[in-house]
Amino acid sequence: MALSWNEIKHRAAQFSKEWDGEQSEDAEAKSFWDGFFNIFGISRRRVATFEHLVHKLEGKQGFIDLLWKGTILIEHKSKGKDLDRAYQQAKDYFPGLKNSELPKYILVSDFERFRLFDLDTDERHDFLLKELVDKVHLFDFIAGYQKRSYKDQDPVNIEAAEMMGRLHDSLKAIGYAGHRLERYLVRLLFCLFADDTTIFEKGIFYDFIDQRTAEDGSDLARSLAELFEVLNTPNEERMRNLDEQLAAFPYVNGKLFEEHLPIASFDATMRQTLLDCCALDWGKISPAIFGSLFQSVMDEKARRNLGAHYTSERNIMKLIKPLFLDALWAEYEGVKNSKGKLQTFHKKLSALRFLDPACGCGNFLIIAYREVRLLELEILKTLLFKHGKLREEVAADARIDVGTLLRCDVDKFYGIEYEEFPAQIAQVAMWLIDHQMNMAASEAFGEYYVRLPLRKSAMIVQGNALRIEWQSLLQRDLRDLWNGEKEDAELRYDYILGNPPFVGSKMMTEENRADIEVIFNGVKGAGTLDYVAGWYGLAGKYLAANTTTKVGFVSTNSIVQGEQVSILWGQLLRHLDLQIHFAHQTFQWTNEARGVAAVHCIIVGFGQPMGGTKRLFLYEDIRKEPVEIAASNINAYLVEGREVLIASRQKPLCDVPELSFGNMPLDGGHLLLSDEEKIEFALKEPNATKFIRPLISAREFLNGQKRWCLWLDSITPVELKTMPLVMERIQAVKSFRGRSIRIQTKNKAETPALFGEIRSFGDIAVVIPRVSSENRQYIPMGFFGKESIVGDTCMALPNASLYHFGILTSKMHMAWVKYVGGRLKSDYRYSKDIIYNNFPWPENPTEKNKQAVEAAAQAVLDARAAFPGSSLADLYDPLTMPPLLAKAHAALDRAVDVCYRPQPFPNDAKRMELLFELYERFTGGMFATEKTKKKR
Repeated sequence: MALSWNEIKHRAAQFSKEWDGEQSEDAEAKSFWDGFFNIFGISRRRVATFEHLVHKLEGKQGFIDLLWKGTILIEHKSKGKDLDRAYQQAKDYFPGLKNSELPKYILVSDFERFRLFDLDTDERHDFLLKELVDKVHLFDFIAGYQKRSYKDQDPVNIEAAEMMGRLHDSLKAIGYAGHRLERYLVRLLFCLFADDTTIFEKGIFYDFIDQRTAEDGSDLARSLAELFEVLNTPNEERMRNLDEQLAAFPYVNGKLFEEHLPIASFDATMRQTLLDCCALDWGKISPAIFGSLFQSVMDEKARRNLGAHYTSERNIMKLIKPLFLDALWAEYEGVKNSKGKLQTFHKKLSALRFLDPACGCGNFLIIAYREVRLLELEILKTLLFKHGKLREEVAADARIDVGTLLRCDVDKFYGIEYEEFPAQIAQVAMWLIDHQMNMAASEAFGEYYVRLPLRKSAMIVQGNALRIEWQSLLQRDLRDLWNGEKEDAELRYDYILGNPPFVGSKMMTEENRADIEVIFNGVKGAGTLDYVAGWYGLAGKYLAANTTTKVGFVSTNSIVQGEQVSILWGQLLRHLDLQIHFAHQTFQWTNEARGVAAVHCIIVGFGQPMGGTKRLFLYEDIRKEPVEIAASNINAYLVEGREVLIASRQKPLCDVPELSFGNMPLDGGHLLLSDEEKIEFALKEPNATKFIRPLISAREFLNGQKRWCLWLDSITPVELKTMPLVMERIQAVKSFRGRSIRIQTKNKAETPALFGEIRSFGDIAVVIPRVSSENRQYIPMGFFGKESIVGDTCMALPNASLYHFGILTSKMHMAWVKYVGGRLKSDYRYSKDIIYNNFPWPENPTEKNKQAVEAAAQAVLDARAAFPGSSLADLYDPLTMPPLLAKAHAALDRAVDVCYRPQPFPNDAKRMELLFELYERFTGGMFATEKTKKKR
């Protein structure tokens, strides 16, 4: 049992007095260090050895004065000796130590002086013996207390996950797999953490493996099985003659070690891997490690199917701060000067319930619980202390009973997870973060407190969250009655939060589709929704019945772009009358697993309508931190503005030319030619030359390459029969279409000489690639004449003018594309029915305004022409865009903006505000679906 800091400081003061004036290294050094460890309630004999033998690089033997393997190396000298030399002597021993034995700290001393080196942080601390009582916190790693720091991509976190992943792979390779392997790893994970954080006496799990099992690993599995049995047995029920080393382990409970597991099997390498795991300082590992661990032991296919993307702590905080944490801290600030109000607030805080209905390994629950406990700690400090000292009424008591002060516990946290292994990890992780926070409370109040045996736990249910009634977790949770609450108490979640699976609509399984159909039964277009929409739909229904609950989810940005918006948010905002309270616009998602997923995310917090301003987080650079603004309303596109939902539209909203898809070959590639193939084909079949036309496809258009096609709409049978190579290609097209399972494609086999879909675009058209890189500020567009064939990877605007071209290549139109259009991965996906047909063109531009746009548009084309050797991809790459072209586009942007209003727009968010206003005015209503039906 760890000592309180009060007791540790008392012992440190006594130690300093006892050893004041000692000088002789040989005579008293061992007694000195035995006494030093006793300050922390640790028996030196159990954790560390004197005169540890090592072999140095030069082959000579050396003896370390004192070594606690994996923790600290101590070199002691007589009073007045050179401590720099002592430190170097300590470093010289390192080559003779195993990796698992390498210390994290070096301490050198001559009785009077101490010098402590933290090898992880490169920090050095010098102090005198008489100052030990004030410096004793530097040795929190001995006492079992550990200061925490939580950082994304912390190497310690990643190293731990990788090691556990290797251990998992080794056990699975020998046939120890499935449920038993998952349960086994969770137990090991608990033991590793407990060994470094005072749940166990520090280091006893490492010592148990290192000292009790053979180096070849042959008896390790049996020893672990025996240990698991001991951990599941209350002290009073254990055998009286139980081995002393096993008896030192506490009773854990919580059913973690209850299930009987088959005995595994280890070899020397696997045993060493486990020792290496022990050598890591698990006390320093963030709770987020459990998510990383989960991902490290699942294969890539499983991760994709289950949506097991892990969210970093930084991104979790982006959600929980505006969802509840900022408001709770603000409430604390408002009541902290009133004892009665603060006590009432404390009671409220401890009663809050949290649900993550896609909890994975519990990362959102872990961080949310940690932050609640940190706030509780601040409340208790305010109640107990004044100006850094105990209040008089508190100081009158002999000691502070930490256990009676703490009211927040893990039993108010709930989760649903599809897979068994992460559900188990989440269960254990909540106990571990609870222990970390108990240690923080112990340090703050000077009294050691640990919740062992485990009596309360988070409720983590394994199952399909889209088929489980979320309220049922509360209804089946009888723990509230045990805590003295009335049976008729109204139980609800105060906050629902998490990171539901990222599965696109086209990637969903039949089971996924069935889930969505049940939730959105009868909703037109629900088949296009991504899987994550199911969580939004169920959350919306829960909010309709529980009006005080608030929800916050991390999602891919697909649900606030394109055709999904009007379908999903039409249900939430119109039919259920909900409101978005806060939102993060698109940002790049980061994680702590082996590979950082390239996903663009949004965060949305929503609930019943609320007064006051909403919080909107804008990202000028999706890789950097956001700027927060206060918004009167946040619409479904995560833009400040009125509730506008944009559905597919068959015709343009304004009086402009109709956009069309390009020509679809549907030929298996047999009517298409590269530049090299075209030259070779013309030599072999010269009569075909007049039927070879330039093909405008997106890739070649953007990258300055040439592509060609056989355009045979005007060829006669007589001409065709004189060209056997053309006939071969036509026959190949016929065979390709005939093999298709699509009826429409089979029918096209009757006209194999023609493209599958043919469209005419007049004498001149603006060509728009259907997909363009997200890195470009503008989608490159261009003019083409009737001699060119526009392929189906592009769209064409026939009879377009410079004015049309100028508007479409402006920042104003690009803002509409970014916020309203869908994405292919993260690239812009230009669409006719959502983007172009719904775009609000300038309402009444003057002839002068239009001429200014045309002149600026021509200047853009001229600037491009000034670089004949550069492709559009080069010209519109942000890193290589010529200043001349950038300047021309800036002038065009200004000319287009003036067509909408005289005042300049400071950013795209303001452009979107105006565009949504225009859209609403042009359609005559808030919801495009209603307007479209009325028009028809």
